[in-house]
Amino acid sequence: MKGSLDQALKLRLKTMIIAECEKDHITPAEVADHIQLFSEVCILELDSLDALQISVALQNQFGVRLPDSKAFRRHVTTINELADFIQPG
Repeated sequence: MKGSLDQALKLRLKTMIIAECEKDHITPAEVADHIQLFSEVCILELDSLDALQISVALQNQFGVRLPDSKAFRRHVTTINELADFIQPG
């Protein structure tokens, strides 16, 4: 199954991001699947330190290695895109 269609995977990603970035005041349901994660409209208000924490967490929890910031920006755009990268289908 393609990642963006896997609701359990997307919930796991949202939960991981919220925990790793210490955004405990936000619930996974509040994070839209299609919104750019590193944008002003995203409820998470992520910054470059959050990006590093997410990158490490992706490697630890999913075995996904993003070797540089370009790779990170290419794959960690929205929850849907990240889910598709982890689980291409």
